[in-house]
Amino acid sequence: MKTIILLLAGGAALSAGTFTGKITDTMCGAQHTMMKGQPDPECIHACVKNTSSQYALFDGQTVMRLSDQKAPASFAGQQVKVTGTYNEKTKTIKVEKIEAAE
Repeated sequence: MKTIILLLAGGAALSAGTFTGKITDTMCGAQHTMMKGQPDPECIHACVKNTSSQYALFDGQTVMRLSDQKAPASFAGQQVKVTGTYNEKTKTIKVEKIEAAE
């Protein structure tokens, strides 16, 4: 569930609120098939460590890069709630807080 407040800043649509989804990486997105037979968290960590991939949130439709690249590491492959502001132009959430989904 998303709580959204739309703001216009320099032509970019910004949405502030809470975003729910699964912590993933920008290369694999919803499908972690690069490391067959390995759990999703291992694939996510490997992609972030060994490629230019970054931690992201997948909400079932969109992969959104996360501005904080440290906190998501402990939630790799898990359902979370991310509080922050989404920039539609850059497809990035400016993270204020990440917590496990209930």
